[in-house]
Amino acid sequence: MSDNLTIASIVPMADKQPANNLAEQVMARLGADIRGGRLAPGTRLPTEQDLTTQFGVSRTVVREAVAALRADGLVVTRRGSGAYVADPAAGPFRIVPPRATSLPDIINVMELRLAVEVQAAALAAERASRKQLAAIRTAWRAIDAALQRGEGAVAEDFAFHRAIAEATGNDQFPRFLAYLGSHVIPRQSVRLEVDTPAERRLYLERIQVEHTRIVMAVTGGDPVEARRAMRDHLTRSLERYRKLAGGKKNGRG
Repeated sequence: MSDNLTIASIVPMADKQPANNLAEQVMARLGADIRGGRLAPGTRLPTEQDLTTQFGVSRTVVREAVAALRADGLVVTRRGSGAYVADPAAGPFRIVPPRATSLPDIINVMELRLAVEVQAAALAAERASRKQLAAIRTAWRAIDAALQRGEGAVAEDFAFHRAIAEATGNDQFPRFLAYLGSHVIPRQSVRLEVDTPAERRLYLERIQVEHTRIVMAVTGGDPVEARRAMRDHLTRSLERYRKLAGGKKNGRG
């Protein structure tokens, strides 16, 4: 099979739809091709430009779709080479069902992340190389840039947590996040209809303040503060989703 595979049965999408809906549609189509075997493991996805043309969407939409596929473990990216269909046998751990959207599923994974990422932050503060610290700062700044563009920064947020996991010097931490996939950033899976644009913006800005605290602790070589900052960050998110789940049980969701 050629690396420059052309996706079959592509129907252009109307750009008047919200970007997040378009990204989900692109992801769903590519994901169906991957799961159906039409895109085999190791196959290189078409270029970003080719995908924008084939789907009739913007580069931002394509990037979000590919980032979501990567977060779900369906594709891997290679620097300077592009995105490739991942080998499904690459590892034994996977959260199922994929892209679960129920609040109990989100809460369960958030609790699991607390047990892992808090320690990852501490290890990163102790072990990170200059190059890895630079990667953490770059990922942190990329979130700022995405927020300035009015985007949800889902892919950038995942990259930030992945950079910290990489900085532990233990390959199992980034592999763990890769297998958690889209569950790492729960706002990607849960659409909150009660949020206004202003409320969502404030929420994202508050998250970035929490990220800043983590960055300062890790780059400052302070494992105690790094552990505390990551715990506070994830706990606040966990409590938010627990509150939402409680509201739904009481008929307010």
